[in-house]
Amino acid sequence: MGDLHSGKGARDMKAIWVPILFCMICGHPLATTAADLSGVPRVIDGDTLEIQDQRVRLHGIDTPEARQTCTRDGVEWLCGQEASKALREYLQDKPPIYCEQIDTDRYRRIVAKCFTQSGEDIGEWMVRNGWALAYRRYSTDYIEAETNAKNAGRGIWAGEFAEPWNWRRR
Repeated sequence: MGDLHSGKGARDMKAIWVPILFCMICGHPLATTAADLSGVPRVIDGDTLEIQDQRVRLHGIDTPEARQTCTRDGVEWLCGQEASKALREYLQDKPPIYCEQIDTDRYRRIVAKCFTQSGEDIGEWMVRNGWALAYRRYSTDYIEAETNAKNAGRGIWAGEFAEPWNWRRR
């Protein structure tokens, strides 16, 4: 109690509340888990990033694998590599990004929703642009975006492909 009257307690309270108020005003999450990350991402593939030496699997989406091919107008093309390229180009001028952990997968990767500085959901962008499928086994978040991409014939929806989860089973 003596510290409060001497001014030290008030300084301590100010040191606690100023960052909290800043976060509230700026819209930054007040509480993050130890695994929530922000930083400049390195694209591993269409649904996996690396941030600060941590692998991050984008929640609720699945993209064609790097060696997976799709067919468009009777011609095979490396759609998995194109999905990775699309993500790389999209993120090129957007760092840093912020990821909120949802889970950890069997490969010990962080499973997270990741966002650009403007707040755009990166997984949703991949699905909306036809480079990823809504991974219904784990989430229903991106079904509408997938339907829109499919109806517009964007990305892999411009041709024929095996769902990534079925392609991996082969």
